[in-house]
Amino acid sequence: MDSFLVYDVIFLILFGLFAFFILRKNRSSLKRQGWIFLYHTKVGLKLMDWASSKFEKVLKPLSYVVMTSGYILMGSILWLISKTVWIYISSPIPEQLKNLPPIAPLIPYFPKLFGLESFFPPLYFTYFLVALAIVAVSHEFAHGLFARLWKIRVKTTGLAFFGPFFGAFVEPDEKQMARAPKKHQLSVLAAGTFANIVMFILFGLIMWAFFVLSFAPTGIEFNAYAQSVVNVSQITHVGNSSVLSVATIPALAVEGLNKITANNKTYYAPKETLTAEILAKYKQLPFFDDAPALRENIFGAITSIDGKLTRSQKELSDVLSNTVPGKTVIVTTFDKTKKEAHSYEVVLDEKKGIAYLGIGFYNNERGGFGGLINKGISKVKNPNIYYSPTWDGDFVQFIYDLLWWIVIINILVALMNMLPVSILDGGRFFYLTILGLTGSAKWAKKSYSWITWFILLLLAIMMAKWFLNLF
Repeated sequence: MDSFLVYDVIFLILFGLFAFFILRKNRSSLKRQGWIFLYHTKVGLKLMDWASSKFEKVLKPLSYVVMTSGYILMGSILWLISKTVWIYISSPIPEQLKNLPPIAPLIPYFPKLFGLESFFPPLYFTYFLVALAIVAVSHEFAHGLFARLWKIRVKTTGLAFFGPFFGAFVEPDEKQMARAPKKHQLSVLAAGTFANIVMFILFGLIMWAFFVLSFAPTGIEFNAYAQSVVNVSQITHVGNSSVLSVATIPALAVEGLNKITANNKTYYAPKETLTAEILAKYKQLPFFDDAPALRENIFGAITSIDGKLTRSQKELSDVLSNTVPGKTVIVTTFDKTKKEAHSYEVVLDEKKGIAYLGIGFYNNERGGFGGLINKGISKVKNPNIYYSPTWDGDFVQFIYDLLWWIVIINILVALMNMLPVSILDGGRFFYLTILGLTGSAKWAKKSYSWITWFILLLLAIMMAKWFLNLF
């Protein structure tokens, strides 16, 4: 897929030039609003009129679902941001995320720019353009659809440009919008994010079906080496140096993995685990066992052992059970990041009478909505199994990654757009809600101001910690 990057950059340049000349040719329709340029059209207005009239009996009761979804999304994003900030400031920043700003724009190539290919599939401009078109068109069409449902005139539709970023918009008649009943305004404001939720579900189902039809299990992915809990007081050596007291351990530790001797057994521990703060806080610590997988630095998805396929944990277990401990075997793995196969000559240990490799599967169970989604995904795509395309590999991966980004960008836009800040739908939505509850425009404005400053403060705290961690 790396070769596709060249074509994608060329497409980005050509698309930019094409957009520039089209906008220049039609500059009479281009208006500036602060830092944003708006390109006004009449595209979609007739379709909004037709759809709002044709499906009026469905859309009117659906408006209550739309408003409810707006409140759920607003509550969810406020909770997520608050929780994220707390975790971010109260926990060490993982090494691989230190260079990534906590408020990073979703821009093409960002996984490559920040070295996050292991966390996200590549975000090519092609993906970004297709996903953004689906997100923006469905979002803005839904705004216009519900505006016309309540007889609020939609003046224009069009594209909005902010530097290299762009989106879509609909322009309702602001005076008619302000005179409409509050529940009508709320449904119009929440309609865009509701449409993104619908797209999230729809393309999620398409991605699931595509995955089932186009991928098959190939190997087993482990996410940990075997570990044991060790009493800190029983550590006798770090490397070849004797430990006189627990307080001397940090000075003996070196970068990377350190050989630890405790109870006449050998373990390994990273230097980060052997700091004075951690040793003073914990009497017991988990250390890596001196096992074959760690000694040989095995990584990647294990696809076979001595030519026998290991496409599931059961197949891996069966192969080890039928192998004599102490035997030298060839372990084959696949590095999905570099798309490379590796082979290791490994002498298997013995544990409880069977051959032992020394790998583990760490199950990070989560609660709440995120945990529910993870459980649903794991029913189709087991996180401990590596899947490979069953036909044209690059094309299948291209389509799957594209669907993945369409799903993710839809849910992110749905959540972020309901933040109660002025430039987003959530700002007006929050203001109208407080106004409806209190009947006071003064209190509505104050509440709106307070929540905006609260969100900005949370984001500023995250950025401050990230900046300080750069040094």
